Amino acid sequence: MKNFFGSIFISRDKLAEAGINYPIKVEYYKIINEDKQTKPDKLMYGIQIIKTEYKEKIGVEQDKIEEITNDENEINNMLSLVKDNEVTPVGLKDVVPEIKKFAKQKKLSYNT
Repeated sequence: MKNFFGSIFISRDKLAEAGINYPIKVEYYKIINEDKQTKPDKLMYGIQIIKTEYKEKIGVEQDKIEEITNDENEINNMLSLVKDNEVTPVGLKDVVPEIKKFAKQKKLSYNT
């Protein structure tokens, strides 16, 4: 199961810098491992990102990582971080391990 977390449109300035002249929307979802819903203390959470490009033909790109953590606060903080930094599907698998590694090394919350 997935729950909508939020969405953004990439700013026109950033798109113009990259030479892109069409809107891009990015949606963020919290994935909940349905197989483990029978035991709420064993739920696992992940992230899915869907990018939609509105050019002549609408193009959709997506990626997800399931079972990142069993801590809902951790996944919510991580989702906030990837959304605030406009992470797209292509960067998801590189960014998530780095976030976890940095947070563990520094013993910081994701919101610092």
